[in-house]
Amino acid sequence: MTTTTRTAAVTGAVGAAHVRVEGYDKVTGAARYAGDIPFADLAHGWLALSTVARGRVLAVESDAVLAMPGVLAVLHHGNAPRVDGEYMSMLGPPDPALQVFQHDRVPYVGWPVALVVAETSEQAREAAEALVVRYEEEPHDVAFSAGRPGMYTPEDSPDMVAEKGDVEAGLAASAFVVDEEYTTPEEHHSSMEPHAATARWDGGRLEVVDSNQGSMWVADELAKLFSLDAASVRVRSEHVGGAFGSKGVRPHHVAAAMAATTLDRPVRVVLTRRQMFTVTGYRSPTAQRVRLGADPDGRLRAFDHQADCLTSTVKEFVELSAAYGRVMYEADAHRTVHRVVPLDVPTPTWMRAPGEAPGSFAVESALDELAEKCGVDPIALRVRNEPAVGPVSRLPFSSRNVIACFDEGARRFGWAGRDPRPGRRREGRWLLGTGTAAATYPSGVAPSTAAVTAEADGTYTVRITAADVGTGARTALTLIAADALEVPPERVRVRIADSDFGPAWVAGGSMGTRSWAWAVTTAAGALREQLALGGDIPAEGITARSDTTEAVARLTQKERHSFGAQFAEVAVDVSTGEVRVRRMLGVFAAGKIVNPLTARSQFIGGMIWGLSMALHEEAVRDQATGGHVGADLAGYHFAANADVPLIEADWVDDPDVDDPVGIKGIGEIGIVGAAAAVANAVWHATGVRHRHLPIRPDRVLSAGAPAEGDGDA
Repeated sequence: MTTTTRTAAVTGAVGAAHVRVEGYDKVTGAARYAGDIPFADLAHGWLALSTVARGRVLAVESDAVLAMPGVLAVLHHGNAPRVDGEYMSMLGPPDPALQVFQHDRVPYVGWPVALVVAETSEQAREAAEALVVRYEEEPHDVAFSAGRPGMYTPEDSPDMVAEKGDVEAGLAASAFVVDEEYTTPEEHHSSMEPHAATARWDGGRLEVVDSNQGSMWVADELAKLFSLDAASVRVRSEHVGGAFGSKGVRPHHVAAAMAATTLDRPVRVVLTRRQMFTVTGYRSPTAQRVRLGADPDGRLRAFDHQADCLTSTVKEFVELSAAYGRVMYEADAHRTVHRVVPLDVPTPTWMRAPGEAPGSFAVESALDELAEKCGVDPIALRVRNEPAVGPVSRLPFSSRNVIACFDEGARRFGWAGRDPRPGRRREGRWLLGTGTAAATYPSGVAPSTAAVTAEADGTYTVRITAADVGTGARTALTLIAADALEVPPERVRVRIADSDFGPAWVAGGSMGTRSWAWAVTTAAGALREQLALGGDIPAEGITARSDTTEAVARLTQKERHSFGAQFAEVAVDVSTGEVRVRRMLGVFAAGKIVNPLTARSQFIGGMIWGLSMALHEEAVRDQATGGHVGADLAGYHFAANADVPLIEADWVDDPDVDDPVGIKGIGEIGIVGAAAAVANAVWHATGVRHRHLPIRPDRVLSAGAPAEGDGDA
């Protein structure tokens, strides 16, 4: 028994820059990712994916493959273990794509049709590529366009339609009207670490070591799929090299568990970059019609945003692009509508700032067009339509500091000296322009549990099923726990990403740190009360636990969001059509900033993705085959180092006195509005509006630009 006394109160860890607590392990290679962790007697699985876009499997000719060196098994719909397809998980009904090898139907190119398991990864890949699968092929349809036949508005969700007032009357009475269509292409997450999962049975428990953004989520799904008690599944995912919405429960988890069950040995399945383009989800292309009607001074009378997207034929997923404007701008009449069409393609999924990223491009581009028509400065137009309460919900805002973001951003960016006329600045063959856009993303919170232990040696251990997907969440929670316990961060150890630690929200929806912080501070407060009673700390420590379910339910209903202002300067080559972003600035109002070092990294990372969205990213489908053209990082372009200029990110004070945590999400807001700011800057440089992303050189040239010699030098 050891008696431990706490030091005098040490506060102020939150808000001070702190390097990542796992940083040393990562740069020295000590941190191991899911595909690197060794297991005794490990076998390797390789997925075989369908090569047709619609039809059924007639035969899986596995005999020749089973005779190849090292091959242990070939699982397919004729011999795979059965799974349950009727259950409710923590995030809703099951995804039919998780019912791997349960039937012969093929709904899209890239549907898993078999898993080849071998002694080595190389043997498994060679055998999988040699496997002959015969199909009965049917006609397919992968063509997406606005308003195409089969488009519908789902009726079972309140998010699909929101209306207030008479939009048509507002448009008819307006002095200025913008009525345009904006499109965004299919986009992919492209996380640096490929998806990987290793499954094994240990003492009657299914254990999975994984790369995910919610170990409890994965454990819950696997338990229900395989009809197991929740306590019979454990999932761990300590280090993750990027996720962005894609690293949920995927077919490779299920296939690995099936193979481990069949062979009674550990089995690892790692996806290739090409497989990730079909197996792990993506952002749906969108076609968005925005209609804005305004008085002569730019005050909005009508706001109408109708957004179309696609989904698969096996599961409905809607990209909620039209939700963006429901909190951003006041108008006498509001209407926002979502429509979706099922096609023979994989199911889309959440991708960094789902809905808000493509939706902000359309709305913020349309606002810029309205500003041009009204002859009003783009920032002044946004300020003029700033709401006092939720434009549709009429709920109060927990805090809203959009104008402060624009004021600070305009000052730092030099907006006051901007000539509003397009095509006026030139440096040799380069036309220069600047643009701006607003940003917002919801600041939600979900119930979570945590445990905090006072150890006998004077340190503290936090256990929570959080996920650090590269955001710095582990470090943020260390600082939060240190302040709650009133000890230096060096005395706190945070353990995460183990489903045995209990239910907690996933790393998604910009809700992770906010949800986990609430649980950690609650548990830390309870522990301090226990320690205040005095006495010895036993060798196993003293532990306090928390569950924020009831506290979250009592939270006052308000519009809770992070906000921001994006600024960009571009140069456009009049001879080649190349667009280069020269500088970007983002100023955000995002509640309490826990760790300025990693927070700034998150903001800038999102802004880089917005730049990439504006100029580079575009997945293209071959209409004949239904598959991708260039499903790799050579064919799918995104911003590389040479494309990224000086990018600055900062924030303004954004207190929320009514909030028990004060933290807002920052992982996604950095991308919101960034593509629109770049597109608006391209218009300012050239005088030509680009409503379809990405703004490729060929589109710049075909659209035309001021001739050589036009504009100011």
